[in-house]
This record gives sequence, C-alpha cells and structure tokens, in this order.
Amino acid sequence: MRKIGIMGGAFDPIHVGHLLVAEAARDQFGLEEVWFMPSHLAPHKRQAGVSGQMRLEMVTEAIAGNPAFKPLDIELVRGGISYTIDTMKELKGLHPDIEFYFIIGADMINYLPKWEGIEDLVNMVKFIGLQRPGSMLDLDTLPQFIEDAVLLAEMPLVDISSSLIRRRMAKGQSIRYMVPESVYEYMIRSGIYAVQPG
Repeated sequence: MRKIGIMGGAFDPIHVGHLLVAEAARDQFGLEEVWFMPSHLAPHKRQAGVSGQMRLEMVTEAIAGNPAFKPLDIELVRGGISYTIDTMKELKGLHPDIEFYFIIGADMINYLPKWEGIEDLVNMVKFIGLQRPGSMLDLDTLPQFIEDAVLLAEMPLVDISSSLIRRRMAKGQSIRYMVPESVYEYMIRSGIYAVQPG
C-alpha cells in the first residue's frame, strides 16, 4: 500500500515550520507523499484570518518545489466544521489502497481522546506526533487504543507559529524567511495580513 501523510491545519499562513515538520515525518517514516490540507473551519479554533482559497494558494506556492508535497482542498470543498473523522472517511472511500498517516505536533497528542469520532478514526489512520529533540512525551497517559495508533518522530527545533507571524505583521515587524519566499511575495501581492515589503 502507498504510504501518504496528511498535514492538516488552518495554514493562516503556512510557514517554514510546517514544511520542516512535514519533511521530518516523510523522511522518518518513508512516506511517499505528504498532502497539505487547509481546514475550512477547525474545531475549537477561531475562524481563519483570510479565505480558504487564499490559504490554499499560499500552500500551493509554498510546496511548489517539492514533488512529494501536494495540496489537498477536500475540507475547503466540503465546508462546515472540519472534523478529521469526516475527512478520513471520505479519503478512505476515494483511496482504499492508501495507508494514511496524520501528522500532528506532539502537543496535540494529549488532545486526541477529545477528537470527534476518535474510536473510529484510529482504525483509519495512524498519527505521527512530531516532538522537539530532547523532549519527552508520556504516551502511557493515553487510552491504549489511541497509544497503539501513535508514532513519534523528532522534529527540528524551530519556534515559529502562524500566530507569531500574524502578531509580528500587526506590529510592522519583518516575517521574511519565516515563510517561504514565494508565500512572502504572495502576501505582498495580495495585501493580506497588511504585509509591507522589506
């Protein structure tokens, strides 16, 4: 079976940390591809600052140079709240020959018991949790059926987040090299997030 990673998120905006995490997961678990999937409306999160179409365009710009990275618009097309269980049911129906790996930050692993439909979800997908070098995550606190579905990988130590980028832009501070150059240029062209050249 083909091994495909799914990298979900608002990508508001996508940044180099997302790309490093995806590449670390791809490399450490031999994934054939990683599909970047912007959410329409993430559960328990504020609405994204820019449209789904713009976030998808930024993702497409960011990953254009890597043939193993692909954009995926399935949650944007479906609309509504983007529950992973609904997405994986749809993807498994479309691609029964693919083994899916959902890539998340290690900090999100502790929240897996609260995910919608987690009992069914663990039968459709493995989770790759990316943890910082030297950090320890205790999987024993999780229910056994979730622990069995979690794989751990080490990620590069990069402390960048979309919210940090938005805060810096609101203050007029540079975010250059925190996002791929093509994404930086897209932001300037489109005027989103009030990015100023320089």
